[in-house]
Amino acid sequence: QVQLAESGGGSVQAGGSLRLSCRASGDTQNSHGMGWFRQAPGKERVGVAAITSLGATTYTDSVKGRFTISQDNDKNTLYLQMKDLKPEDTAMYYCAYRIGTLLILVPNAYNYWGQGTQVTVSS
Repeated sequence: QVQLAESGGGSVQAGGSLRLSCRASGDTQNSHGMGWFRQAPGKERVGVAAITSLGATTYTDSVKGRFTISQDNDKNTLYLQMKDLKPEDTAMYYCAYRIGTLLILVPNAYNYWGQGTQVTVSS
């Protein structure tokens, strides 16, 4: 089992920045992938960004150039730096973990999930 704990959400005005963190603990593996997903009220959960233990990254088109995913393998911590936030970025943000180094941004591909952290962007 892998446990994930997110932090760093909050409320900001459009154009602002936030950094999300997700610490993984438990039975973590050297070969893994982690991702950030978000879910707005009444909508399905969608992928935002993903990274593998090899350092490969991918982003959904709407956040390219604004969000940066990174990880500190020594600390088992995943980050999402978000800049130029827009009201449409408002959602619950979830951290997820999967075994293996396939770079993928599909929720069903991930085995473990955090509880989520709320991001609210006002206009």
